[in-house]
Amino acid sequence: MSNAPRDARTRRHWGDDDSQTPILHVDMDSFFAQVEMQEDPSLVGRPLVVAGLGNRGVVTSATYEARALGVRAGMPTARARALCPGARFVQGSRGVYSRYSRRVMGILSEITPVVEQVSIDEAFLDVSGARRRLGSPTAIARELRARIREEVGLPASVGIASTKSVAKIASSNAKPDGLLLIPRDQTTAFLHGLPVGALWGVGGRTGAVLEREGLTTIGDLAHARVDRLARLLGPAAAHHLHDLAWGIDPRPVRAGREEKSVGTERTFDRDVRSRDQIGQYILAASHECAHRLRAADVVGWTVSIKMRDPSFQTVTRSMTLPVPTDLGRDIAAAAGELFSREAMPVGGVRLFGVRVEGLQSRAQGVPVVLDTDERPEQAERAMDRIRDRFGPGAITPASLLAPEQESSVGDVEH
Repeated sequence: MSNAPRDARTRRHWGDDDSQTPILHVDMDSFFAQVEMQEDPSLVGRPLVVAGLGNRGVVTSATYEARALGVRAGMPTARARALCPGARFVQGSRGVYSRYSRRVMGILSEITPVVEQVSIDEAFLDVSGARRRLGSPTAIARELRARIREEVGLPASVGIASTKSVAKIASSNAKPDGLLLIPRDQTTAFLHGLPVGALWGVGGRTGAVLEREGLTTIGDLAHARVDRLARLLGPAAAHHLHDLAWGIDPRPVRAGREEKSVGTERTFDRDVRSRDQIGQYILAASHECAHRLRAADVVGWTVSIKMRDPSFQTVTRSMTLPVPTDLGRDIAAAAGELFSREAMPVGGVRLFGVRVEGLQSRAQGVPVVLDTDERPEQAERAMDRIRDRFGPGAITPASLLAPEQESSVGDVEH
């Protein structure tokens, strides 16, 4: 769910020349919410918010009816309920969203192999090599949107431009369920009237600095002296953002972008003071990470944990394994050992996370120890098959069958 500023102007047509615009950015509209409505049609017809339902829950997705009333991603659920009391609130399931994401990305990869997935619900495509077979970038974008709607049942918005950064901004301005072409010779005209926060790479802190200096639009940023920007943002960021403000972005679409890490974290409804309960979460999170590693056919060398107390003091610890793994029991053992070395925060644990880093494709060859017991791997892969067929809650380690003492606002996965 994107909160990026959009063009407040009424102009939605910048020309029809797509001869120099090979880059497409496909962004699914209200992805989690739309998936929930596909899974449960009874949710259609009312504003829908996907969010953590506990005391500290936050919004992850919302339909445009809810957004029109001020609901935004990252907003506390309680605030969203106050803004949109007539909405339906549901807590999502990452496994279901991943399944839909794979279907969407499969369609994109049939158009061109040059696909760079940047999140669960968005990707860049370079369609230069597909033009002779499928037509112009605009024709390809229309076909993509139609196929995603027909085969997956979801709306998608597409931006078409000469560079990645402009295509991404264009897709945001095409929403909901639209298409926006920015011809190459219209790039600066399109960019310069936009709020500075719409520029890819300008986050909340950078945007606040620029606006405080009177640089409220991308055009203001483009016409500012680079040495002035360097004093505000640092030399590297100044040159990079100045280039983007003029539509200069040499970054290519990188096919098959590899994940650098896999992890999950949870903010608890109430601060947890029980080591046993954190141990249970470590086990559940480790098996979730392992499931995602196996699905991607990768293994990881490093396991890390993150622990945050009620005052937002955060501790991170990591260890490198003797051999890489994609097994939940190995990840849990390492994460558990890291946790055992730490004192329990006096006020309890507000948030806890488990992450696996240093990922390596299995195709590169994986070292193993002598006398490896293959039964744990066989058991976990059997669990994968059951989950894929019957859903993520169909099977779980026996030690997790007892009811949890605390509910959560939901996992945040990266």
